[in-house]
Amino acid sequence: MTIYDRSNIGMMMDLYELTMANGYFTQEQQACRVAFDVFYRRNPDGGGFAIFAGLEQILEYLEGLHFSAEDVEYLRSLNLFSADFLDYLRDFRFTGDVYAFPEGTVMYPEEPILTVVADLVQAQIIETELLAQVNHQSLVATKAQRVVRAAAGRPVSDFGARRAHNNDAAIYGARACCIGGVSGTATVSAGQAFDIPVSGTMAHSWVMYYGDELTAFRRFAEVYPDNCILLVDTYDVLRSGVPNAIKVFSEMRDAGIESKSFGIRLDSGDLAYLSREARAMLDAAGFDRAKIVVSNSLDEYTITSILDQGGRIDAFGVGERMITARSEPVFGAVYKLCAVAGPDGAFQPRIKISETVAKITNPGLKKVYRVYNADGKAVADLITGWEGIDPDAVRTGYRFVDPERPWKKREFRDCTAKELQKHVLANGRRTGPAATVRDIADYVRRQLKDEIWDEEQRFEYPHKHYIDMSPEYYAMKMRMLEESHG
Repeated sequence: MTIYDRSNIGMMMDLYELTMANGYFTQEQQACRVAFDVFYRRNPDGGGFAIFAGLEQILEYLEGLHFSAEDVEYLRSLNLFSADFLDYLRDFRFTGDVYAFPEGTVMYPEEPILTVVADLVQAQIIETELLAQVNHQSLVATKAQRVVRAAAGRPVSDFGARRAHNNDAAIYGARACCIGGVSGTATVSAGQAFDIPVSGTMAHSWVMYYGDELTAFRRFAEVYPDNCILLVDTYDVLRSGVPNAIKVFSEMRDAGIESKSFGIRLDSGDLAYLSREARAMLDAAGFDRAKIVVSNSLDEYTITSILDQGGRIDAFGVGERMITARSEPVFGAVYKLCAVAGPDGAFQPRIKISETVAKITNPGLKKVYRVYNADGKAVADLITGWEGIDPDAVRTGYRFVDPERPWKKREFRDCTAKELQKHVLANGRRTGPAATVRDIADYVRRQLKDEIWDEEQRFEYPHKHYIDMSPEYYAMKMRMLEESHG
């Protein structure tokens, strides 16, 4: 059996999840209720925010999580685990609760984007898969959104499958790209799985096979008259490729063929210069409707540069630098214990202390609110204890603490507040229907258009979004820090 024959990903975990779980089990601690937070510490590429993606795959995983007889026998062969623990795994099902931001939410460092409340063993063994999904898809969705922003309204398509790190990275990467705002993908399986529009034309091999470029273009136009995008850089863009494309378009026009979509693709060379020259040649021949599509190692910076230099581009195909988030390929979300239930069932906060201040965690069960001004712009996110706040308080005057500048007296007034985490899994089962990828992408678009400041969306030195705390929550965290030092 190869790994690709397996439909169960229950074993996708670090070994220490199981060694800790076995230890808890043998000490009869498995039924203790605990809470873990998923959060991250820094926005990729020095950006002002990130996009939360991967929640749907997390919920699918948790609902279906189990261990087959083959899995249990493999674990038995390691001679690490008690027989009772292995029997427990044989009948395992996840019965915990998950609270999470809606997928596609614009998010910021240090806030709990997802919280698991479950029995200790259950909460422990799911860590690796949760982080794998959040870290991969959130990273790619965030990168894709930057690329889409750079394209300034021009369509962007995902061309990245062949440069992705494996099949799953290509398929789920295409999903994440769509959440980030791309208009389609070249990855057929992703189009099928997630109802993403698929697109594609020809490769250089098509032109090379026919020997001469004009014949290759004619044959392609015969087969695909309504999607006739011709790759013009196999030999010489301006002396051969574009003139031959114009000949074919002229022949189609003379034959009365009105193509729904036609044009050229550039995949090498100085794309700003070549696109300007090609545009002039196409327009002079009467083909002002012909599209110019470009590809070739593009990202938000190269796209911005091409457009700043007057590039005449109608659409972009972006591959390796988006699907791998090449400029910063690690997202860095973590999964940290934040609360443990006592004998009475009440949760007691837990905090991780570190000499590295950025690694000190926010303890306890929490709620996160996004606070909006009268114009509907998000002015801050507010972390509180599990008791939350009265949303009306931010209308009449609500004092909060800026944890980076606690000496300042600050308050929200004439604002509204929206709780971000939703109860998405109860007793191991979903609380509502899954959102489509297109719905999630539209949610991202609406947030960035209506709620998130343009200043936070700059590529360079973006405005920092405020993550504030209620006075009660801040005091609790400070008290725990003081107690931890005697």
